[in-house]
Amino acid sequence: MTDIVANLKKIQQDIHHCAQIVERRSNEILLLAVSKTHPVEKIIQAYEQGQRQFGENYLQHAIPKIIELNQLNIEWHFIGKIQSNKTRLIAEHFAWVQTLESEKHAQRLNQQRPTDLPPLNICIQVNINEEPQKAGVLLQDVQALAEVIQALPHLNLRGLMAIPAARQSVQQQNYTFNLLLQAYRNLKAQFPQVDTLSMGMTSDMQAAIAHGSTMVRIGTGIFGARES
Repeated sequence: MTDIVANLKKIQQDIHHCAQIVERRSNEILLLAVSKTHPVEKIIQAYEQGQRQFGENYLQHAIPKIIELNQLNIEWHFIGKIQSNKTRLIAEHFAWVQTLESEKHAQRLNQQRPTDLPPLNICIQVNINEEPQKAGVLLQDVQALAEVIQALPHLNLRGLMAIPAARQSVQQQNYTFNLLLQAYRNLKAQFPQVDTLSMGMTSDMQAAIAHGSTMVRIGTGIFGARES
């Protein structure tokens, strides 16, 4: 059985250690627990240890969990691919969307966000290594999409999210993360409310934190192997 208590403690210690190395405060880095494919029982275990931010990729799995755990003070992040016919469900059930990549989806999320809820927090997904199989906008298109989001009253632009290419060398990894950090700084200079650079998972968390990540997304390291 997965020891979620021990896993969470280890991840938090790892974040603290990575931050110390580069003279950052660990409280600047938020841990997003990626709970996709895992049952509500595991989410509750993590919640009981103080974890409040959870990420889900698949709506068909996420919505029943969100409804069942509605009484808990959980902040749900959608981190999967957005489909046009599912934007209403995302707008109605999540506090954050980290995978926005089109004006069309921005407009739909804005229109479908219930008016009794706060604006939907948005990160623009960047396809930082220009991989054809990956979602996200290219770096040169971030500005235009940010301006669209900024003009929509029911969306709140918060920053950038990226999933760098796997199996990069140290030099490539550092170059990629530097590009993201500069893009984040440029965005923040224009839109002062921007405060989130979501990058880094279990395999590249240390490099991500060294390059300014404010949110790391950890799944297996907390919950164990994905459940089918």
